[in-house]
Amino acid sequence: MNKNESETKASPESISKFKKLRGNRKFRLWLIAALMAIVVILFIFFEKLRIFLVIIFITLLAALGLEVSQNDWDLGKLWETGSFQESKVLRDESGNVLFDKLGNITTDSSKGKKADEYNCDDFSTQPEAQEFFEKVGGVGNDVNRLDGDKDGVACESLPKEESN
Repeated sequence: MNKNESETKASPESISKFKKLRGNRKFRLWLIAALMAIVVILFIFFEKLRIFLVIIFITLLAALGLEVSQNDWDLGKLWETGSFQESKVLRDESGNVLFDKLGNITTDSSKGKKADEYNCDDFSTQPEAQEFFEKVGGVGNDVNRLDGDKDGVACESLPKEESN
């Protein structure tokens, strides 16, 4: 890795702080409200942009409604199935989404659970646990303590590969 690559690469701590903010329901609500306030101020001062600003405000209002009601849909799944019910992203009472064993957001509660409900027993190999660990935040956001010694390697006691 050369010097430029190391400078442009984000640290795990900065990524995890961003993920924590993204996952915080209160932050998302405040962000939407702040953006709405900015749009209102711009609406007052820029007459030529009013139609565009009204469209943005309506979009933010829809986002606020979805966030307040804790509704979200996986657009890829919606396109694939055509069903809003099957594509609804499930959340817990705090607004957290559910993940499958690969760290992907899931719309099926039987295939996933909250990121902090996984432990090493849920994985058959260390690489499988490592992939999940990295997708849900890594060292800086190890809510399920898959990496007890915080060296960046999850579930070190699991086998490195599947035994046949």
